[in-house]
Amino acid sequence: MVADSGSTIAWLITASALVMLMTPGVGFFYGGLVRKKNFISMISLSFVAFALVSIQWIFIGYTLAFGQDVAGISGNLGMLGLNGVSMNTGDAGYPPLLFMLFQMTFAAVTVAIVTSGLAERVKLSSFIIFSLLWTTLVYDPIAHWVWGGGWLASIGCIDYAGGIVVHISAGFAALALAIVIGRRAGYGQYSMEPHNIPMTLLGAALLWFGWFGFNGGSALAANGMAVNAIVVTNTAAAAGALSWMAISWYYGKPSSLGMVTGAVAGLGTITPAAGYVTPFVAVLIGAIAGIVCYKAMLWRIKSGMDESLDAWAVHGVGGFMGTIFAGVFATTAVCSYSGLLEGNVHQFTANIIGAVVVTIYAFVVTCIIALAVDKTMGLRVSEEEEYVGLDLSQHGECYR
Repeated sequence: MVADSGSTIAWLITASALVMLMTPGVGFFYGGLVRKKNFISMISLSFVAFALVSIQWIFIGYTLAFGQDVAGISGNLGMLGLNGVSMNTGDAGYPPLLFMLFQMTFAAVTVAIVTSGLAERVKLSSFIIFSLLWTTLVYDPIAHWVWGGGWLASIGCIDYAGGIVVHISAGFAALALAIVIGRRAGYGQYSMEPHNIPMTLLGAALLWFGWFGFNGGSALAANGMAVNAIVVTNTAAAAGALSWMAISWYYGKPSSLGMVTGAVAGLGTITPAAGYVTPFVAVLIGAIAGIVCYKAMLWRIKSGMDESLDAWAVHGVGGFMGTIFAGVFATTAVCSYSGLLEGNVHQFTANIIGAVVVTIYAFVVTCIIALAVDKTMGLRVSEEEEYVGLDLSQHGECYR
């Protein structure tokens, strides 16, 4: 049964609010993982990301992502400043202005995830410039390629709610940033343990909760697909939490931090497939996500790379896997798409192409932007400011 426009509008407003809540959720999640002297700074970066993207999206971001297609690469400037974006309900059953709002929250949380690669050492002024450039040159084009009628959509690549657009782009951008900005002073020489694990658990709870809007809202209707998306989202999160807990228990202790990280891994991995798979498959996807993302984290630690909030291991690797899983497990029992298991080799191939190309694009362009900002403004705080902590040196505040 098709939902009426009133229920669809109400659901999309609710979903937008849920996804908005994910941005401070990322801040709390990351804030608990850093040292006490950088707690306020880490949370603030997520709020700054939301404020910046909210303005950028109105002026240019939305039209670049969802404007009329230009050669499959970008939207045109026809909706610059939201020109012509109506608040009246159209044939889709919801106002274009509401769709704009919903998509804006996706762009904002993506930038917040990227802050993982800059933790405890970025200049606030440089982060602002980097974020505006990154949203414009990385996020907006990728969103157009997949969701705005661009070249990936034209070859049949599917990404239900952001495995490619959000998680691959953010995860591999964080990896690129960590490489460009370098390790924190003293990394590997003395302990940099999380200062407030309960705060991270709170952040994870907000993310899990908000993800129902993230994936459920991507149905763009109050219908059965939205319900299925929410069910498989919760299922994959639960399976990811349990599988990460189990494998970490095998190697040592079953930490609460590991459990919620596994839940986020399950959430990120199911995202591109949430509208296309059954709850049973979601158990498999979440369980694999917890194990593989855990192994990716161990590799990152062993390599000595200081991307220590693990956006790459959780979001990047998870989003990549989930995109492939969408091409494998998509079923006509749930949606109009079929995957490799139902004989659709083209779908599988299209999703591999999408995952690989966006991985390379996000990593390379992020490196270029970060290097440009570093050469002109300096991406990193001074050694003295880093020692004092970013709460004081960047914000003049102190968490007690």
